[in-house]
Amino acid sequence: MTKATRRTRPRLPWAMLVIPAAAGVPLGVLWWLLAPGGLNLITRDPAFGSGTNPDVWLLRDLTLAALLVFAGCLLAVVLADRKRKDPQADLVAGLLGALCGAVLAWQAGLLAAQLWAPAVDASANASIAFSLRAWPVLLLWPAATAVSVFVLELLSLLGRKPATEHADRRTLRQGQ
Repeated sequence: MTKATRRTRPRLPWAMLVIPAAAGVPLGVLWWLLAPGGLNLITRDPAFGSGTNPDVWLLRDLTLAALLVFAGCLLAVVLADRKRKDPQADLVAGLLGALCGAVLAWQAGLLAAQLWAPAVDASANASIAFSLRAWPVLLLWPAATAVSVFVLELLSLLGRKPATEHADRRTLRQGQ
């Protein structure tokens, strides 16, 4: 009699690429909802409600930066899990997914502004319309992920006791 074994499908290697990339869309909509010059739910200050105020431009970019750094830290917690079969491949896929997610967040925020915001005359300056002025902000999600994974792995290694110390304790117990 043969034993029926159920094959377990290995986790798809591209899941760490697709999930962060797909998370960029709601993150972009959230950027538009929270940012000054967008729906402005953080400050609700009418002075920051319009892109004609140049003070809004930096705050708008910083809002996306904060969201991307937060997403990077969350992704790092998932990637630093010890139970992964191939952590290096997952890290590379996660970093690529984070970069794709950041670009999708940027584009989703711009699309949300086009769909739900009133029309804006940006003939004087392109930044009057809801936009991103500091493009390096898009690198913050993968950078925050990489740094956070490094810190989490370092803390994990520092928290472990050396193997020789464990072996010494075992020999001491056996000798007593």
